[in-house]
Amino acid sequence: MFYVKILNWFKVNKRYFIWRENPTPYKIMIAEFMLQRTKAAQVEPVYKKFLKQYPEVLSLSKARIRSVEKYTASLGLHKRARNFIDAARYIVENFKDEYPKTRKKLLSIPGAGDYVAGAIMAVCYNNADYVIDSNIARFINRFYGLKLYGEVRRKKLIIAKAMEIFKTSNQKEFLFALLDFTALICKPIRPGCCDCPLNSKCKYEGKLAL
Repeated sequence: MFYVKILNWFKVNKRYFIWRENPTPYKIMIAEFMLQRTKAAQVEPVYKKFLKQYPEVLSLSKARIRSVEKYTASLGLHKRARNFIDAARYIVENFKDEYPKTRKKLLSIPGAGDYVAGAIMAVCYNNADYVIDSNIARFINRFYGLKLYGEVRRKKLIIAKAMEIFKTSNQKEFLFALLDFTALICKPIRPGCCDCPLNSKCKYEGKLAL
């Protein structure tokens, strides 16, 4: 498998984000809520201020909507403030301030979709059956030469391959490596095939030869 090459690449090329430092389910959830349709560079300063005011789920559950709106509005996430508060209140009311440790229960949290649930399971519990977003799905589709089209991250074959590749001893490190790899090398447009450590094994029909 390609784990070693991906992780070796990651050691040299990893990106640094504050939400990757001492990650908790709460930190991962807030980061992912903010990263929806927003670039990481824009999110980081807002995320820092948000965590300073709401350092844990209990404080967020007691927040006023207008107070949270000043953060979401600055990221262009209009009308999303309620999602943050609803998620926090749900966790407090249903799980006594503690994040559950199963995908099924994480998915019951308002706004916590499949990717957020998988990311929390991988990063915080090292127990994800799979983690998938559009970037990871694109990588799987290309690397295995699946030639799928449309909303591929929901395809059964993509999910099956994701389950296969996430059977690794350090899911947190692997997920961060894969996210950085798909952002910097296996990009949607003009992928860096010539710099790709997996080039010789990749079955992507559009790849550039070394």
